[in-house]
Amino acid sequence: MTPALRQLKAAKADFIAQQYKYVDHGGTAQAARELGIDEHRIVKTIVLKTAAGKPFIMLMHGDREISTKKLARFLGEKSVELCPVPEAERHSGYHCGGTSPFGFRKRVSIYAQHSIFELDWICINGGQRGLFVKIAPALLKSILGVREADAEQEPER
Repeated sequence: MTPALRQLKAAKADFIAQQYKYVDHGGTAQAARELGIDEHRIVKTIVLKTAAGKPFIMLMHGDREISTKKLARFLGEKSVELCPVPEAERHSGYHCGGTSPFGFRKRVSIYAQHSIFELDWICINGGQRGLFVKIAPALLKSILGVREADAEQEPER
């Protein structure tokens, strides 16, 4: 039982745990193939930090990339950057590839790409490599207090 699953159960949330064969560096594309779902429905949990070193989470569609410049502007920060893996693991309590926004070790601000809330369901990491939970996106707001943001990188032309 992961901290993420414990938090979902404590909140009496409706979810379906789904396991798949985890492959190092397979990313959300590999998980989508294993689960037989559209990669757009997979939401990745990305641990970032401000220029001052304050950690936060951004939730993004698996098939999209974050624009750190756009996100920094949205947050009113000079800059934001990805946390190095050891730092992200220290903040989250999870191993890279198994990071969930649920059951996070530290209390941090959490943002999500606004278009995630247009979907009727998503799959998000359940707190270990090879484990996703299928949930309604509204649970991100009701359980975690997630705020919507627009941080999607513009497609190259």
